[in-house]
Amino acid sequence: MKTLIKILLITAFNLCVICQFALSSDKIKIGLIVPLSGEYSNIGNSIIKSVRLAINTIDNEKIEIIPKDTKSNPINSLRVSKQLHEEGVRIIIGPVFNESTKYLDELSDITFLSLTNKISKNPSNVISAGVNAISQINTIKKFIKINGLERSIFLIPKKDYKNEIELAIKKTKIKLKDKFIYDQDPTLLTKQIEKLTRYQQRKEILNEEIKRLEKSNIVNKEKRIANLKKRDTLGFINFDSVIIADFDESLKSVATSLLYTDVSSKRITYITLNQWFDESLLKETSLQPIYFPSVNKENYEEFINEYNKNYNSITNQLSFLSYDLIGLIYFLLYDNKFKVSKNIFYKKNKFKGKIGIFEIDKNIITHQLNFYSAEDNKFKKIF
Repeated sequence: MKTLIKILLITAFNLCVICQFALSSDKIKIGLIVPLSGEYSNIGNSIIKSVRLAINTIDNEKIEIIPKDTKSNPINSLRVSKQLHEEGVRIIIGPVFNESTKYLDELSDITFLSLTNKISKNPSNVISAGVNAISQINTIKKFIKINGLERSIFLIPKKDYKNEIELAIKKTKIKLKDKFIYDQDPTLLTKQIEKLTRYQQRKEILNEEIKRLEKSNIVNKEKRIANLKKRDTLGFINFDSVIIADFDESLKSVATSLLYTDVSSKRITYITLNQWFDESLLKETSLQPIYFPSVNKENYEEFINEYNKNYNSITNQLSFLSYDLIGLIYFLLYDNKFKVSKNIFYKKNKFKGKIGIFEIDKNIITHQLNFYSAEDNKFKKIF
């Protein structure tokens, strides 16, 4: 009888060991929902390639990526997510666009790492993993403090991300002298910037000072008048820095309007949001220096070169982010002994990726970014 019990115990122990081995060797399935057909298929396919690069770098067969096509559609995003749910997937990278997240709260036990940088009105199970406005404004806040800037104005365009910027301003508690919402229409914009900068008043002050000197008998009157006539305005600018929440030609249009009103980057500090090292900024010498928060430039260029070497094609910013998200998920799973749980995104943690440092806390991701200037025909790292 004792022998039989001993055999049964040994058999049970061996079965436990086998089960534990089987469980430890089970693959962890990660979903990837991106547009693989339609208008944005190039973005989706680029993301898949960068995810493949990340998986090859990790070199761990426990992680299995299962891609699905969202067709950039919220209904299709839900449909393919349900398919992944049936396959046992509980972590999904994607979708790409904020609009595609709106039905995903139906799958409450799945955590979605959306590639969007929009943070407002996300379902509770969707984490915005993009370089959001909070991360950018926190970095600007650091720059302002270092440089002793105390009278910053924030210019926000009437665009779809206006609410995102206003929410981030509130969350970061950045100290501002004023906040100003402007129109995209160039004729309206110019008038608004004139009002903001007190252009007409300063122009009138200049004219009055020239008239005063003309009537006076002071020494070097003619020379002083000649110097004043070379100027466009005279008088105090009541802010020391301007933060422009815009991009591409719209950003240049706002900065040009500031120049027109005699408020140049030599007189005040021009700051903007993450420009992803837009080379066209280097050609706009009249706007320089212009400062912005961004991802790590060296790592970004290294990724672009690695991607091009492997696929002989140009990549995009979302691919760079998706590469890092694979590393982030692997790090959090490793830290949790490869147990898939919603809590891995809830507890406070940090991960150093190529973008910079990811900070995770209560299902929110922010980034510690670097800060750069565009000047002297190059991008200079400030910190």
